[in-house]
Amino acid sequence: MIFEWQSGLWQRVLDNAGRMPHALLFAGPAGGGKRLFAEALAARILCSQPGAGGHACGACEDCLWRLAGNHPDLIRVIPEADQEERGDSPGDKAEGGKTASRQIVIDQIRDLQHALTTGGHRGGQRVVIVDPPEAMNPFTANALLKLLEEPTTNAQFLLVSSSPKRLLPTIRSRCQTWTFPRPPADQAHRWLEARKLPEAEALLAFCGGMPLAAADMAEGGVGAARKRFISDISKLPDKPPMRLAGEWEAWLKSKESIAVGFDLPTLVSWMQRWVADLSALRLGGTLRFFPDCRDTLTILAGRMSLDTALGCYNEITQSRRVAQHPLNPRLFLEDMLLRYARNLQAAATAVRK
Repeated sequence: MIFEWQSGLWQRVLDNAGRMPHALLFAGPAGGGKRLFAEALAARILCSQPGAGGHACGACEDCLWRLAGNHPDLIRVIPEADQEERGDSPGDKAEGGKTASRQIVIDQIRDLQHALTTGGHRGGQRVVIVDPPEAMNPFTANALLKLLEEPTTNAQFLLVSSSPKRLLPTIRSRCQTWTFPRPPADQAHRWLEARKLPEAEALLAFCGGMPLAAADMAEGGVGAARKRFISDISKLPDKPPMRLAGEWEAWLKSKESIAVGFDLPTLVSWMQRWVADLSALRLGGTLRFFPDCRDTLTILAGRMSLDTALGCYNEITQSRRVAQHPLNPRLFLEDMLLRYARNLQAAATAVRK
């Protein structure tokens, strides 16, 4: 699938037909459609008779194999947890009840190396999609680098990254980088309107203008979590932050949160966006993430000095750096919410004086 905002990049595919570098790095913010673009390019490469606009025909034997999910010359190297979420590999779930890995592991690169040495099953090109390449430790990344440095014949690598700066510089240097910019606002709005999603405008702003991320929130159940977050955080500092921390801990452990992938790092990132909008109002700017909460944020911002708002933002930013692996999630939440509430209370006291 190619989106309206990707038409220029797709034309680049057509202009470079037959002259594509062996490794492409698709880099840009999450939620803009890089993964689907990579899949569309892989489909075109494998298709025996591309049709109008250079897209895969969808009817040849290669396309039918690919659509059935078993084309032998299309290799996806993705974390095991992502395979389960996407349904790409239903039979490869973690064994023994272990949690599926969020990393691309060394065995996957070794399997890839073995597969590439056997040659293409259909006698044409083989396509390898690595998504995301930043989900590798240095040892695994170096194994991938070796494959990029010594490419096999007729192998096309497509690396899909939302954080290209986290990649080894040597990996980036072996790829031609295609930058996927943030979609134009009018095109993103049109796409969401066509899908008739609830609260599309608010979710698009919340997701930084990335339409697929907004659609995922609306369709995946995370949009409901956003509503609860707004309701809860708006009650501070009047509500005891320690009590809210306990409620949030239970919320994160609930089946509903686990089912939609709502976790502590996500919650902290939302907190950071909330405080970013508070700071923006104190600076005389506009709301970026919560335009639908203008009244509440305006009241809160009116209680804060500029220094307090910026200090609060810096504290939440520091908290986010350790949100992936806190020693004690409950204490982490208590500390974060206490800091936020104290900033609001201190600012309110200063205003009264």
